[in-house]
Amino acid sequence: MSRSKSVQSLTIDWKAVGRRIRELRGFEVKQAEFAEMIGIGQSHISAIERGVKEPGALVLYRIGKLYGKTVEWLLTGNDE
Repeated sequence: MSRSKSVQSLTIDWKAVGRRIRELRGFEVKQAEFAEMIGIGQSHISAIERGVKEPGALVLYRIGKLYGKTVEWLLTGNDE
C-alpha cells in the first residue's frame, strides 16, 4: 500500500495533547467530574493530562464532542 504524497509523517506530542485537554477542562471542572463525563477513571485522565498515557480514539472522540473540538485539534493543535 503506497502513501499519498499529501500525507506527512506525524509524531504526536502526548504532553501537548494532555495540556490541550487540561485547558479544555478548565478550573471549574474537577478531574473526577470530567472523567465521569467521558466514561473513564479519574486516575486515567490524570495520566493523560500529564502525558503519561495515550488517550484512545474513543476518549479523544468523547472529549472533542463535549467541547466542540476535532480529534485532529486534540492531537496536533491544528484544525485544518
